[in-house]
Amino acid sequence: MTVELQGTSLIGSARGGRGGAAFHGVDPASGAALAPTYHSATADEIEQAAALAAAASADLARRSGAERAALLRAIAEELEAARADFERLVPLETALPVARAGGELTRTTTQLRLFADLVADGSWVDARIDHADPARQPLPKPDLRSLRRPLGPVVVFGASNFPLAFSVAGGDTASALAAGCAVIVKAHPAHPATSERAGLAIAAAVARCGFPDGTFSLLFDAGHEVGAALVRHRDVRAVAFTGSTAGGRALMDLAAARAQPIPVFAEMGSINPVFVLPAALAARGAAVAEQLHASVLQGVGQFCTSPGVLVVPAGADGDALRDALATRFAASAPGVMLTAGIARRHAQGAAELGARTGVAALVAPAQPDGCAQPALYEVDAAQFIADAALQEEVFGPTSLIVRARDAAEWQALIAHLHGQLTATVIADADDAAEAGPLVESLTGIAGRVLMNGVPTGVEVAAAMVHGGPYPASSDSRTTSVGTAAIERFARRVCYQNVPDALLPPALQEANPLQLWRLVDGQRRRD
Repeated sequence: MTVELQGTSLIGSARGGRGGAAFHGVDPASGAALAPTYHSATADEIEQAAALAAAASADLARRSGAERAALLRAIAEELEAARADFERLVPLETALPVARAGGELTRTTTQLRLFADLVADGSWVDARIDHADPARQPLPKPDLRSLRRPLGPVVVFGASNFPLAFSVAGGDTASALAAGCAVIVKAHPAHPATSERAGLAIAAAVARCGFPDGTFSLLFDAGHEVGAALVRHRDVRAVAFTGSTAGGRALMDLAAARAQPIPVFAEMGSINPVFVLPAALAARGAAVAEQLHASVLQGVGQFCTSPGVLVVPAGADGDALRDALATRFAASAPGVMLTAGIARRHAQGAAELGARTGVAALVAPAQPDGCAQPALYEVDAAQFIADAALQEEVFGPTSLIVRARDAAEWQALIAHLHGQLTATVIADADDAAEAGPLVESLTGIAGRVLMNGVPTGVEVAAAMVHGGPYPASSDSRTTSVGTAAIERFARRVCYQNVPDALLPPALQEANPLQLWRLVDGQRRRD
């Protein structure tokens, strides 16, 4: 190791103590406890981290886009310098392969640099200027100027299934820091060593760039107490979470119950339906079976975009696709899941799915300890519509084939579907008449609609949307991936008749930052 891991929280630039509950990371492949011993943050440490974050926020709000960009790029550099550590720690704590650890690290540093480019330009603040008109009748028009400003301290919850890209240094942290918000991360207990190493990289970058103490803190928690206390804390202004619907909803309820409610931006459950249309099925059914099988089983099914429902036409071609999928699922080896608890919940969810009325088990073997055997089930569309429990996400390598007779039944299915992160249409040119209305309907329930692909894999790009109507996310207007994610951690402030010298540079008349601005209704940079 290039850096010694101590098992204690990072309270700004200081180390926490060992007074909280002790716990260990666990090797999911062997069940062995891993060193070092970790310690939950105490109530005093939570208070210290929140106070530091609140004090740092005013400084961060005044920092230029160039300064924030330098911090984000420095974090990326510190993470890359620790690549060997991550390629050792991530597989040990999660059973994910070394290649996945390396790829996820690259994705993490890519999104940090993407946000750096965004804030270096600065136009994301969406500056708007409406000049005064003293001669307007019947009343003079005031000078109005507005822009986005940071919310304040943000609490980020690390995710279990992406120990780098959706955890300590992931997209939530990157977008909150880019917006000018101090960040307190509540590390996921399933990969504490990976979290500590990432936290040390961020702390090193904060110090290197001269940002205030409290810009970043990392708190460990053996259970849920630390996270709940952070959400309730008076100095916290927003929360970002990736995980289960139950977990996200619990945080939403805590935040809403505060004397001053705050937003929780939660990315939660999704069954990501895939609609296979008749012409595509007839032309390339075998290739579709291979494509869907690989998507459902990717990463042992531990992707929030894994296809949990496959809508397949009734008839002989649909039967052939079902049989091809069943053969592939039955021949697939069990995989080690991220934690023993996730494996148990997968086994329970798969068993409960198979026990529902009208559901036929195509592949439903016993679940080995700590592992997940791929499972495949089938149900008629009418029964799926009638039984809301069939929309419950089974996190892992399990999918449900829903047999639909025609386009009318597809539309009926969509009308009954909950909000989704993704929805996919597999179609050929001869399916065009049905595909158009289907795509249009799916935009009403999903944050991302795909054609002739699979939803696993979320591109880090400006146009990406990773969110959707509840329960896919807590707010369908936002995204947790892509540069629009920064908008979650900012609010619009308007300045009326404020002298030019007192305005933020982004709103000053001379436009010293050379931003794109909306001036008297016209987008301009001069």
